[in-house]
Amino acid sequence: MKAAIIGPPQSGKSTLLGAATGIAPDPAAMPQVHHAVVKVPDDRLDTLAKMYNPKKVTEATIEFADVPGLALSEPKGQEDLKRYLPDIRQCELLVAVLRDFENPSIPAYKNRVDAQADLQELRDELTLADLATIETRIERIETALKKPTKTHEQEKRELAILETGRAALEDQKPLSEVITNEEELKALASFGFLTLKPILAVFNVGEDRAASPDPETPPGTVGAVNVCASAEMEIAELDPADRPDFMAEYGLTEPGKNRLVRKCYESLGLISFLTAGEPEVRAWTVRRGSDAVEAAGQIHSDIARGFIRAETVAYDDLTEAGDMKNAKSAGKVRQEGKTYIVADGDVIHFKFNV
Repeated sequence: MKAAIIGPPQSGKSTLLGAATGIAPDPAAMPQVHHAVVKVPDDRLDTLAKMYNPKKVTEATIEFADVPGLALSEPKGQEDLKRYLPDIRQCELLVAVLRDFENPSIPAYKNRVDAQADLQELRDELTLADLATIETRIERIETALKKPTKTHEQEKRELAILETGRAALEDQKPLSEVITNEEELKALASFGFLTLKPILAVFNVGEDRAASPDPETPPGTVGAVNVCASAEMEIAELDPADRPDFMAEYGLTEPGKNRLVRKCYESLGLISFLTAGEPEVRAWTVRRGSDAVEAAGQIHSDIARGFIRAETVAYDDLTEAGDMKNAKSAGKVRQEGKTYIVADGDVIHFKFNV
């Protein structure tokens, strides 16, 4: 799963990604889209590792694409957006990093600090980009419909969907408000429309607000997170033993980047089921609402093909029992079938026969 990190220049995007990966931004790599894989923090894995003493612990991951700062109020910034669109369209989530701190030594975008205005500008440009794509496609379909082909009915259906989308965009509404059913979404999937993607707003705050609670969800987004990028980079550069004391100075109980990565995971509609044993303790990624067979397929297609049942226990029930033997004795371990909807934190052992 991929998330694109976007936002104005000097908003702190690369610093945040550097904190999440533990690798400082490389100025020489700019202005290119920088890709990085980030582990999803999950304390449950640490607990299971103590229980099973495995040879290996594997976290879930998210891939991030850090897009260079976009000065969208300027013609060059608008051209830059077009250049980076192929990378952005391949991502399932847009992470909008917005400057919300004062620092005279760092030039502010448009000579002012206004995170809400930056977010609205970004949404407006995404709307215009989608509108341009739709208008181009509508013109091509209308031309094609003038000629006799075997695909007329399919093109007519697509045209109707696109016209609905165009009307919404012209009214400053995202496509996500009007394109909602699976058939319509499937018809438009290849376009990678930006306003169909969820937006997570990340407010890069000053060090005095590093521990401030997350703000209310802004319009047009799926959530919001407060993070202090400068503090996060300092935390990432410290030895692990020194981090608790440093975080305490900011009033943090954990690095803010952990909250950010988990929020991205949640915003992508993802959950983790867990497998545990002496060889490995691992978090496996599935979409929320996935059934047991789909989960089995994440491990191996043979397990899904030969699925018999999923021996399942909730993480909380397992840790309360102390081990799998006690959980079984307490009646907490269930034998689930193919249609079982996997819950976040399920510890599963799949039975299969191929």
